[in-house]
Amino acid sequence: MSVAEFEILEERTPTKGRYFVQADGKPDAELTFSIANAHLIIIDHTGVPDAWRGQGVGQALVERAVLDARANGVQIVPLCPFAKAQIEKHPEWQDVLTPRKP
Repeated sequence: MSVAEFEILEERTPTKGRYFVQADGKPDAELTFSIANAHLIIIDHTGVPDAWRGQGVGQALVERAVLDARANGVQIVPLCPFAKAQIEKHPEWQDVLTPRKP
């Protein structure tokens, strides 16, 4: 599954935001993040209710965050274990990770 298969919406304030998917009768699936500065976001949570499980919506939410970060010159710190695992599985997404310190 990919971003193209879901309508992913975004809400944002100056300090935080979320990407989410809604459908009639289902709770929102979401990925939340903190905005550290104009060039860095911290993904802190991905929540996929049971009604969405197995459909690839969690992966699509992480992909959307990666695509938007890349388009806007933003780096990501994936504190959320799910987001971190998804980015690790997709080497093509890793260009948006903050550089690791030796």
